[in-house]
Amino acid sequence: MKNVCLLWSNAFRCAAMFVCAGVLCVVTAIEAGEPSTIEDAERRSLEILQTGLQSPDLGVALNAAEGLTNAGKQQEVIAALAPQLKQTTESRRRCELARELVRAGERSSLAILVQALQDDVAFETQTAACEALFRIEEIGEGPILRKRFDQLQNINAQTILAAAALAQWGNPLATAKLREVIKQAEWKDLQIAAWAVARLGDAESIGLLKTRQQSASTASDRLALNAALALLGDETARHTLPSYLQDSDPLVRSEAIQFIGEAGIVAARPELIRLLADPDEGTTIRAAQAILNLSHRSDSPKSDPATNFARNVFPATPKFPRYSEGSVIALNDDVLLYAVTEFQKSSDHADAQIVARRSTDGGLTWGDKEVLQPNTGSLNVMSVTLRYLAPPTELHRPIGMFYLNKNSYSDIRVMLRISNDGCRTFGDPIRVSPHMGYHILNNDRVTRLSTGRLIVPLASTADVQRVNHFVCQCCLSDDGGKTWRLGKESVDYPKRGAMEPEVVEIDGNRVMMIFRNQLGHIAHAMSEDGGETWSEPQSLGVPGPEAPATIRRIPSTGDLLLIWNDNVEKGRHHGGSRNPLSLAISSDEGKTWRLRRNVEAEKGHEYAYTSVLFWKGRLLMTYYVGGAGKISSRFRSIPIRDLYTEPAS
Repeated sequence: MKNVCLLWSNAFRCAAMFVCAGVLCVVTAIEAGEPSTIEDAERRSLEILQTGLQSPDLGVALNAAEGLTNAGKQQEVIAALAPQLKQTTESRRRCELARELVRAGERSSLAILVQALQDDVAFETQTAACEALFRIEEIGEGPILRKRFDQLQNINAQTILAAAALAQWGNPLATAKLREVIKQAEWKDLQIAAWAVARLGDAESIGLLKTRQQSASTASDRLALNAALALLGDETARHTLPSYLQDSDPLVRSEAIQFIGEAGIVAARPELIRLLADPDEGTTIRAAQAILNLSHRSDSPKSDPATNFARNVFPATPKFPRYSEGSVIALNDDVLLYAVTEFQKSSDHADAQIVARRSTDGGLTWGDKEVLQPNTGSLNVMSVTLRYLAPPTELHRPIGMFYLNKNSYSDIRVMLRISNDGCRTFGDPIRVSPHMGYHILNNDRVTRLSTGRLIVPLASTADVQRVNHFVCQCCLSDDGGKTWRLGKESVDYPKRGAMEPEVVEIDGNRVMMIFRNQLGHIAHAMSEDGGETWSEPQSLGVPGPEAPATIRRIPSTGDLLLIWNDNVEKGRHHGGSRNPLSLAISSDEGKTWRLRRNVEAEKGHEYAYTSVLFWKGRLLMTYYVGGAGKISSRFRSIPIRDLYTEPAS
């Protein structure tokens, strides 16, 4: 059986790559005859995909794997494809297997796709990795894919697919580039861009696609534009697309089938059921996949995880009046783990432990509470950070749980426990802060530099009851967290000093530290040597109360995101209330800030101690919500693309 490689000879057909052109029917193990009911068709479709998954033809197996994952059979996919990934050394084939394994929830295989983007990898393999990342809504950590996108002046399949993956993660320049390709590019490139904007749901491309449709001269070009328009909801295209099921070319039929299922064209179901007995293997696989897609669409709709939504995952109760200082991590199986401090009283010094909940649906719902770290301090444990300790190019990525072990007003120790099994168990505690004193590590504050160095930014004083003045200094590890040492210099500031720092890597190998203070603004200092020494601190130019601020780099754009309380009230406690909770973006490494907006601003509440995770094109935040003497912990999901729209006045 011969695979027909369609990826770049006809670029649009990357959406149906590896469809077989020969005749090898996978339904031989299934009784003949047309299914008599929808339920029978769905059962038969599932059997076709399960048989196809075992095919020696990799293209057939990959298409079957995609259909089975969409049908909720992820473990079957992992069991079938994981051994093949271990056995094959061909780089492009490894990308294709990794794509379907990540789609099925085996996120450790993402490392293979990120590795395939490196400069010394073959162009064809880089292109396959870009395409795979787009199809599974991933971008790694962003810089390498942004580099591929920056080459877009030389338009080719790789740069278009890199743009598509970044646009999926909210990059507005990448979305604009895709529209330019649709408007001006040759047909082979237009087809890829049409496929991309359709999956992005980019309604602004509809007019551009219709304009190009007028000059489409081949069946392939017409199908490409009809399919894209159908996915974007154009009724004429939705009506026209099923006509391609009658085409004599099995490849055209297969492509049309795929998009009919994705577009949810239920009226085509009888014809799809008939095609389950088609003599072409690729056609039957796609027909089975489409039938199951239509079945999924008929289920009761759930909340769309791509929208802006919030959940009070840890609401305050009489028994536990304070849940605060959280951190979220995406585990290998696509589960979100949300950890937080559970206090028995509202005080920072009350008895507390670190608890967590898990979500399997992107944060829409959360499971039962579990204890991640029981109280081992004389007072409490609190302020958790969950971090991968190795880059996404590594197949095995240990997870570090950093937290404070609080014994007294002069003894708070920063501790680290490492998990090698996805936070099911953790190793023995490793002491991070090397000396005695009252050390504050805010929640979700540990940074891994591009060099691999781990930085834990601390605010410290010898005894907070005797000396309520803090300086900031960083603990550093160059061996994945096994050993730690203190940076050479500290950062000080007037009044109560420099408090609650965070660090972010800036252009080159520089590091910026921002910190809380009492002067009515966010302050910052710079390091040229990875957190060892620091420049003289000064204002960042952003007003704010005495409250922590969070700064991160948006992976799809490279911009900085600032989260803080955009409010200063002289004479008030802490220089103003921690309301509103605001966002702003900088495209010049923090020199200026734009697109400011409020995330929360309800009167009578305060919001602070945020955590940040960028995941599947979304900004995932947690923060405390205080009011009426109680503090709850809230999860919020915001599409990254929304950050780049002008906020409502």
